[in-house]
Amino acid sequence: MSRIRQVKTTFTAGEVSRTLLGRGDLRAYENGALTLQNVFIQPTGGVTRRAGMRYVDNARGAGRLISFEFNTEQTYLLVLTAGKLDVYADGTNIATLDAPWDETHIRNIAWTQSADTMLLVHPDMPPLTLNRNAGGVFSLNGWGFYTSDANVRRQPYYKFAATGVSLTPAATTGTTTLTASANVFSEDHEGTRLRVGGKEVVITDFNSATVVTVDVIETLLTTTPTIDWQEQAFSAVRGYPGSVAFHQGRLVIGGSRDLPNRLWFSKSGDLFNFDLGTGLDDQSIEFAILSDQVNAIRGLFSGRHLQVFTSGAEWMVTGDPLTPTTVQLKRQTRIGSLTDRHIPPVSVDGATLFIARSKREIREFIYTDLEQAYQSTDLALLSRHLIDDPVDQDFDARRRLLFLVRADGKFATLTVYRAEAVAAWTLHETQGSVQSVAVVGDDVFLLVDRGDVTTIERLDDDVNLDSALDGDAEDPSITWAGLDHLEGQSVTILADGIVHPDCVVEDGRITLNDPASHVVIGLSYNHIIEPLPPGTSAEGGVGRAMRLIEAIFRVEDTAALRLDVGRGLRDIPLRQLGEDDIPGGPPPRVSEDVRVRAFGWQPGSAKSLWRIEQSVPLPFTLLSVTTELKVND
Repeated sequence: MSRIRQVKTTFTAGEVSRTLLGRGDLRAYENGALTLQNVFIQPTGGVTRRAGMRYVDNARGAGRLISFEFNTEQTYLLVLTAGKLDVYADGTNIATLDAPWDETHIRNIAWTQSADTMLLVHPDMPPLTLNRNAGGVFSLNGWGFYTSDANVRRQPYYKFAATGVSLTPAATTGTTTLTASANVFSEDHEGTRLRVGGKEVVITDFNSATVVTVDVIETLLTTTPTIDWQEQAFSAVRGYPGSVAFHQGRLVIGGSRDLPNRLWFSKSGDLFNFDLGTGLDDQSIEFAILSDQVNAIRGLFSGRHLQVFTSGAEWMVTGDPLTPTTVQLKRQTRIGSLTDRHIPPVSVDGATLFIARSKREIREFIYTDLEQAYQSTDLALLSRHLIDDPVDQDFDARRRLLFLVRADGKFATLTVYRAEAVAAWTLHETQGSVQSVAVVGDDVFLLVDRGDVTTIERLDDDVNLDSALDGDAEDPSITWAGLDHLEGQSVTILADGIVHPDCVVEDGRITLNDPASHVVIGLSYNHIIEPLPPGTSAEGGVGRAMRLIEAIFRVEDTAALRLDVGRGLRDIPLRQLGEDDIPGGPPPRVSEDVRVRAFGWQPGSAKSLWRIEQSVPLPFTLLSVTTELKVND
């Protein structure tokens, strides 16, 4: 028999797919795990019980979270629900605005922000601006394209009708009619503008599919038929912008409902002026993405170049500076982005992360100086089982975590640190269904369907429970109220640092067995850490009987350890009480090596040697594990 000593010092490959069980030769096998649930992976390699979720407020229902950051000191959380937009500052609702969208619209709303103005667009509804004035008051308004003193509106125009369709004006001034050579008009055209021979008119009445009444804004050139005419690109008839971004001092609109593959760039420094003019350097730009397939634009990102994410490929728009004569469009990769909802790409260490059209890949879109082009690497290749129909994402720079919300209500996190080649996935569950995530400053907010209520919650490293609240009382108390959002649910309680038996919330309150001065009350969650089985190398002993002799767990700032080394889960005493500890009081937090002996042989090597699983709401961090094995030769 031979003895083998293995040291696992890092989990920086995260939870990997079971398809890797036969690939012990991979570095990811050495640094990965079979199960990592409800833990965060540190960029340095250790794992810690994930932060709990502190209750903030009840939301109005299903919706979406968006970050509005005026500056580093003034940050706001926007909560979009059917017909409403709520603004939160420091966990307090400071404004509620009426909004035109319903629940079906919210999934495809796109946005971009510049200083105190946020633009919100949806292909089926007029675009909006969310403004914050100098007094901190928010308002939601419609877009206003630049309009000259002569009432000429500098907005994008496009001829949707066939090239040969002509218009014939009855007069060149005043109120007149336009007659089309084919059916092109509908009742929804009332209020829209046309450009006939370069001159602008506005439709006031729908007469028929070929005739409309118009008010002439600019004197028309002639009353003879002309094929030189266009209608405004965005309207109730043709749809509205699908995505927006700011790039090199221009407002960029990416696609619309009826023109999904077209890009519009505003005049430089004049964000709502889309006058093409004569092609001078500062004038607006417009072109379509033409290729072997229709590439509906699904997202824009302003980086080194303007990055355009479409349904079938990824593109870059170059030009330094960007002008009508220098602009160039080049396809980079052929991955494609989601088409059924808008999930904005996020920037991480110079790379742009986006969700692939397959809904099973998270791609890193990054420019390489060697090839002078962008590459698109799949960050979920080894953990594909964790990426299942994403519905939202955002990046927390403080924790270096990408949060990815799934359609099933679970969420995954990717610990990403490009400088050290760290990309590690874990999965998280809660007693409810997570709908959306937004990072506001240093805070991560989640929108969670808890059954009877939808809650807004914030990740908090100081609580180890979900939908949690804490409280203090000057005089110890057995009754604690204010838990209406948890009505009827069994909650876990930490009373003066000691785990209390679970209670059911009735009338928004619970009653303890013994009075306490400080409590943390919320929903419990399990964290699980299970390594991959021993590797497939010769010394790993594939197909041979083996047993774990001893395991040494190096923990940091840890108050509880529940472990299975082959005979079921059991609580492991971390150390004896010291003279400064109070018998029956809160468990001490320790930073030490915990030695555990194990017994029993295992046939083959397809089973993990140990497993940590616990729901106790106490701190836990694992830095490394050293195991000693005996293998039957």
